[in-house]
Amino acid sequence: MLKTALKPRWIAGLVFAIAISGVFVLLSQWQFGRSTQAEAPVSTTTEETRQLTSVLQPGGFFPGSVADQMVSVTGSYDPRKQVLVPGRLNDGAKGYWIVSAFAVKDAPALLGGGATPQTWIPVARGWVADPADAVAPPSGTIELTGRLLPSESPLPHTDPGPGRASAVSVAELINDWNISSYPGFVAASTELAGGTDVGASATGGDVKPLRIGPQPPAQQLNGLNLFYSVEWVVFAGFALFIWWRLVKDDYRRDLEDELDEELAGDEPPAEHHPAEHPAADHRTAEQATDPHPTAPRPTDPRVQS
Repeated sequence: MLKTALKPRWIAGLVFAIAISGVFVLLSQWQFGRSTQAEAPVSTTTEETRQLTSVLQPGGFFPGSVADQMVSVTGSYDPRKQVLVPGRLNDGAKGYWIVSAFAVKDAPALLGGGATPQTWIPVARGWVADPADAVAPPSGTIELTGRLLPSESPLPHTDPGPGRASAVSVAELINDWNISSYPGFVAASTELAGGTDVGASATGGDVKPLRIGPQPPAQQLNGLNLFYSVEWVVFAGFALFIWWRLVKDDYRRDLEDELDEELAGDEPPAEHHPAEHPAADHRTAEQATDPHPTAPRPTDPRVQS
C-alpha cells in the first residue's frame, strides 16, 4: 500500500488534505477562544474612590457588588494590634503582609455582647520579606485610600503563632484583637498624615507597597462555540481519512488488475479438432434421419443355387 501512496497524485492529495486539516484546526482554535469570554464586571465604577462608610456597613455580610471598590477612610492605627500574614508573594518572592487594625472615624458602633464602642477595619499596609523588617504603623490621624476586599478564610488546624495570622480573616483577627470590625479589609494604596504620604510606597526601605489591582472578571463558557471547536477537529481528521480511503481503494484496484493478468496468463491454448471426413459416415441422409433403419436380411440356407 505504501507504493500506491507514493504515487505523485496521492502525494499531492496528501499535501492538500494536510492543508485542509490545518485550516480546520485553526478554525477550531478560533472557536475555542470564543467559547471562553469574560463576563461584564458587576460594577464599572470600582476605580472611583468612595467613602468606606457609604459603601459598607459593619456587622453584616460583605456584598459582592463592592468587592475591589477603591475607598477612602479617616482614622488611626493601634500599633498594638498588628500581625504578619505569611505566604504572600511580591514579584515572585515569598514574604509577609503587614496587617494593622484601623479605627474608622464616624463609623457606626455595633450593639450587643462583645461589641466595642469603636469600629475597626483590618488594613494590609505592605509586604516584607523578613519579619524583622516589619515596622509599626504611622501614628496620628491618617487619611487612608485603598482597595476594599472581602475577608479571607482562615486556614483550618493552623497555629500561626504569636503576632501572626493564617490569613486576612476578619473572624480570626477580631478574636485576636477583641474588636468590632467591618466584614472586609483594605489593601492600602496611600496613607496621608497631615497631607504627607507616610505609606510604604513613600517611605521606601524594606516595606514594599502591595499595589493590588482589580480582580479579572469571571470567565463564562459558551457551549455552542465549544461544540464547534470540537467539530472542526473532527473535520480535520475526516479530511485525512478520506485521503487514506482513496489510496486504499486504488491499492485494491491494483491488486485486482494484477490478479486478472495472472489468471489470463495461466489459461491453456484451445485444442485443435480436425474436421471429420464426410465419407467416414456410410449412412445416407435418409438412414441418419430414419429412426428405424432396415436391417440386412440373413441368407436362407435352404436356398440352393
